[in-house]
Amino acid sequence: MNRKRIRATLQWYTMDLHLHTPASSDYQLEGVSYLDILRQAEKRGLDIIAFTDHNTVAGYRGMREEIEQLELLERLNRLHTGEKSQLAEYRRLLDKILVLPGFEFTATFGFHILGIFPPDKPVREIEHILLDLEIPADQLDDGSVTVGASSDVLTAYREINAAGGLVIAAHANTNNGVAMRGFSFGGQTKIAYTQDRNLHALEVTDLEYKGRRTTAAFFNGTKPEYPRRMHCIQGSDAHRLETDPQRKKNLGVGDRATEVRLEDVSFEALLDLFLSNDFARTRPHSPAAVPAYDFVRTAREEGATLVQDFHESMTIRGGKLYAIIADVCAFANTNGGTLYVGLNQNERRPVVGVPSGEQAVSQLNKEISKRISPQLECTIDVHTTNGKQIVRILVPRGEDTPYAVDDNKIYIRTETETGLAVRDEIVELILRGQGEHALPVSEPPVHGRAEAMEKEPETQPRTGVEIVEVEERDGVKYYTMRDLRNGNVVKNVTEKSARKLWHQAITRYGKLPADFSKARLHWQGNLGVLEVHKRGARVHYDLVQRTPQGYRYYFGVTEDGIHGAWKDLVGAEDNG
Repeated sequence: MNRKRIRATLQWYTMDLHLHTPASSDYQLEGVSYLDILRQAEKRGLDIIAFTDHNTVAGYRGMREEIEQLELLERLNRLHTGEKSQLAEYRRLLDKILVLPGFEFTATFGFHILGIFPPDKPVREIEHILLDLEIPADQLDDGSVTVGASSDVLTAYREINAAGGLVIAAHANTNNGVAMRGFSFGGQTKIAYTQDRNLHALEVTDLEYKGRRTTAAFFNGTKPEYPRRMHCIQGSDAHRLETDPQRKKNLGVGDRATEVRLEDVSFEALLDLFLSNDFARTRPHSPAAVPAYDFVRTAREEGATLVQDFHESMTIRGGKLYAIIADVCAFANTNGGTLYVGLNQNERRPVVGVPSGEQAVSQLNKEISKRISPQLECTIDVHTTNGKQIVRILVPRGEDTPYAVDDNKIYIRTETETGLAVRDEIVELILRGQGEHALPVSEPPVHGRAEAMEKEPETQPRTGVEIVEVEERDGVKYYTMRDLRNGNVVKNVTEKSARKLWHQAITRYGKLPADFSKARLHWQGNLGVLEVHKRGARVHYDLVQRTPQGYRYYFGVTEDGIHGAWKDLVGAEDNG
């Protein structure tokens, strides 16, 4: 079977999927017509828009009824000059702009969810969805934000998706947003609301910003509790035609738009994008004077992560090609990810490129098909950056684990490192492939301490490794290691057999003081910092925790794993 390829016909379009009309009770201008909104969308260069009024589809229905009335008068040959001009304008604009029906649903506790549907979806069916979501029948045309007791967030996701709609969490990182960022409670709720399989995308207000603290960076698949990478878009949430000059936060049509790379302007192409694992096909819309968003440059700024890595070449000599295949296998066995071939992660090093992009794609397709089993569907395409061709490999999170290279070499990804899986990890992969591993990553099992961890699920960091136990047999020390990201416990690790992170942990463990009371460590309560390691822009921590049973040691903890009291200790960002 041939691997999926990005078609050459893909091109960039601009969309704003969060527009209100006068059908919303809090619309900020009087006398605005549907044609006015369409003209403003054209003025802002929008190719796709959606009418998403509060808990109603009355705005979209009103536009369609207006058009149908004009078309009826046309058939009866009773159009006045002004009406004829109005109908012609509708046809011109709707031929140029795809207008999708939808609504902004207010779920329980005030969370907002966008439901957006194909243009041929009957309005009555969309209204029926709102009724199923407990919008009172007598308020179906009110367009009010407050509708009393409605359905919960997860039910809304499920119902909209089942009806063939796009499910987008509205302004997820702000008030009424499901990400609940900055809240000190609801950890499991945040995970459920942002990782649910019925949710297609998050609408955020900081897509144009860079850095580890942005919403898109938070949901990039590297956080232990948020392993599903989310498509992030932006929308204006416009309640008026243009930005309010007095209150700049009240945006107008297209003032905060998203560019999407599609085969054509259609709902189906949009849905296909959100169902894909290609996160380079969305970018914030920028004015013509602003340089276009470069996803390759952004990837290099992020560097190697759990879900991303770089290879300067793919030669057979020196094992370069094999290293790429091993990474593909590791990503499939872990959390999926993206590989870039033809450049180093270091931005200061020039882009090497590949001699022939098409030839490289053909070779990679052949090698992945021949060497990785079971069959793995990857997407491989060619891009140009700094005048050089590079190859990108999109690897999905595998559903039939474990995946192996040459039938017997099983690789997994640990933070920025790819390595051979050991017995206990292979067992976990088999269980996952059989659908038997159902524990959430935020509450991992702990060898010998399961009951204690159930009572204290938030005490340990969320990345790095813990040395749980050391046993000496015939002069050789055997370590029991626990992966703090997923809770997997691996026994019988020796200094000789240990992977890079484990080896570092064992080495540092061997240098720990026998008596911590005499050691000069930074303590805060029962939590302490053993050592801080800086690797470029990234920081790793070795940490210690006092418990009634003794000390617990955590090595190689990244900022993604710092939370709660640990955040207070080291001053890092809280990822909870």
